[in-house]
Amino acid sequence: MCGVFGIHGHDEASNIGYLGMHALQHRGQESAGLVAAEDGRLRRHVAMDLVSDAFDRETLAKLPGRTAIGHVRYSTAGSSELRNAQPFVFEYSGGQIAIGHNGNLVNAAELRAELEAQGSIFQTSSDTEVIVHLMAKARDADILGKLQSSLKRVRGAYSLVLLTGDEKMIGVRDPNGFRPLCIGRLKGAYVLSSETNAFDLIEAEFIREVEPGEIVVIDKGGGLSSHRLLPSESAVKPTFCVFEHVYFARPDSLVNGKSVYRAREKMGIRLAQEHPIEADVVIPVPDSGVPAAIGYSKESGIPFEMGLIRSHYVGRTFIEPQDSIRHFGVRLKLSPVRSIVDGKRVVVVDDSLVRGTTSRKIVKMLRNAGAREVHMRISAPPTTHPCFYGIDTPNRSELVAASHTVEEIGRYVTSDTLQYLSHAGMIASVGNEGYCSACFTGEYPVALGEGNLVQLRTPSRAAR
Repeated sequence: MCGVFGIHGHDEASNIGYLGMHALQHRGQESAGLVAAEDGRLRRHVAMDLVSDAFDRETLAKLPGRTAIGHVRYSTAGSSELRNAQPFVFEYSGGQIAIGHNGNLVNAAELRAELEAQGSIFQTSSDTEVIVHLMAKARDADILGKLQSSLKRVRGAYSLVLLTGDEKMIGVRDPNGFRPLCIGRLKGAYVLSSETNAFDLIEAEFIREVEPGEIVVIDKGGGLSSHRLLPSESAVKPTFCVFEHVYFARPDSLVNGKSVYRAREKMGIRLAQEHPIEADVVIPVPDSGVPAAIGYSKESGIPFEMGLIRSHYVGRTFIEPQDSIRHFGVRLKLSPVRSIVDGKRVVVVDDSLVRGTTSRKIVKMLRNAGAREVHMRISAPPTTHPCFYGIDTPNRSELVAASHTVEEIGRYVTSDTLQYLSHAGMIASVGNEGYCSACFTGEYPVALGEGNLVQLRTPSRAAR
């Protein structure tokens, strides 16, 4: 999963780009990058770091211009290394072009093999580079035509921001609209962002979302034009990723026209209706579990408390003491509040349960803090299938719900009870239509590539 941002026509484009990427940091923490355009030249800075560590005043000063695009990355295709940090900048016969991508192309491996057989030399292991090679080979006269031709060859999820040497900024959303992309206005400048929370930080006005299958072009003079990737008669039914609402997007964002916070709160309300339990306190697994826990508390009448405290200062690597500390990784991030859970029947609300290892450790920590009963409630259905459209989920063999019943998972995590929100309850909470929920159902709206099928294998019962 990644975040993309673009600003066109602002005297401090790089500074605004930096702030936009900071607001989208939750979408990717492996690398951060920024490309700015001035006088026909693209200048780039990328680093394997968080935004605040990757950029300082001196670095931003070396990225002059009134137009810039940025990217924060969490790898779903391509390894985690500097050569895969985006935005990429390439030169071809039409000049320079920069590209940032949020999503995942399911047929990238096949296209890459085809292009390499034709003599293309790839500089990265990212699926995004396939798009640029296709553009370079396209016979169309202008950048828009080349982009349209290349995207007709790819399948999967892509929300893109592009920047050309002549200061055109382009935003694209795939025909299914898997990943979010929205348009804003900051005084006279246009802004593109994966989420609206970035607009709040820079005090930009939200205009609208880029529609599924739409290409928006902001030219050097600041004019915006809209184009279709496919003719209207070929349009497909939108399938926005429901997991954006469940977990990935920030609660203060609007995605797919809806408040993320309110959607999660509704999931908690519905969860309480579907799976009530007698208890003394409702606590969330912070941060993404908070709105659902509030909803569960409101509907059930059980008091809400912050019984788990999250550390926001967890870096990427730690030196563990020689005398191993039990549940070390989880303890670094979460700590129970004994005064809230001691002697209590506790409902723990989390947004998802993937492998089950973290939930198991949380339950044991709460029992060690004195909880009399621990009831796990998950504000989404069981995750039974991997995502191939831009969320970094494991192979199916690693998904506990792919091969175990709810009762078996409950025994594994050692909770007194475990219940999930129903699929119907989740979809009703976000608005009923136009969603991809393949990670919960196995129904993939875009045909998968051959390489994806290996990840769908489920272990035999004997191997579990």
